[in-house]
Amino acid sequence: MMCGQGCALEKTTGSGQRVGMEPVKVIVRYVDGRLAKGYTQDFFPNKDRFHLQHLGAASGNGLELILLKDLKALFFVKDFTGNPSHQERKAFLEGERAQGRKVEVTFKDGEKLVGTTLGYDPQRPGFFFVPVDGTSNNMRVFAVQSAVASVHYI
Repeated sequence: MMCGQGCALEKTTGSGQRVGMEPVKVIVRYVDGRLAKGYTQDFFPNKDRFHLQHLGAASGNGLELILLKDLKALFFVKDFTGNPSHQERKAFLEGERAQGRKVEVTFKDGEKLVGTTLGYDPQRPGFFFVPVDGTSNNMRVFAVQSAVASVHYI
């Protein structure tokens, strides 16, 4: 289960007892270019760290502490392989309606992504946006502010 901003939510029993969180599929992009794939159950946008259960690792093994300061972005994905031949759309179609504000995000490494955001605040550690291309493997992206060169409303 995911909260409205793409983070994992805690599950509770009928009596209100916490029983953990649902794992979500993520691809971690580091500022140095590295990439990691796996699941997280404790990512929250206001926290400076979370854990990644590496893809293919046995339960309990392959758990890594990830520090937000080391990241470019966290991609919440449909699957881990995606479609390598898919050419992601990087612009809104004329007259296309969007939920939230349309933005162009330019990362310090030069990559540009286009989408919508409901809550960009440059004073926060990062922000969520939804890519413009609904057929993309990326459902939602958490961009880490320190890795972002600019955000332009379009």
